[in-house]
Amino acid sequence: MGYMKAEEILPIELIELIQQYVDGEAVYIPRKAEHRQAWGAGTQIRQELSARNRKIFSDHLKGMNTEELASKYYLSPKSIQRIIRSMKKTT
Repeated sequence: MGYMKAEEILPIELIELIQQYVDGEAVYIPRKAEHRQAWGAGTQIRQELSARNRKIFSDHLKGMNTEELASKYYLSPKSIQRIIRSMKKTT
């Protein structure tokens, strides 16, 4: 996400109206609802996390405990517990 100069894309009347609320500050304008993407849709992160979670569950089934898994995957024990609980529901 890059910045655009308001002067280059907005009419001066609109800029002056916006300046009544924020003057010289950066303002985030969200996308329209119909143009929004789901989290992770633009990257491979969902697939990577899913693969990681399957490995965690596999290691759990092989006998690794929560503390060992947390250390191996650099996650908190609570996160490991949540992943294992979630994977049990899906299998």
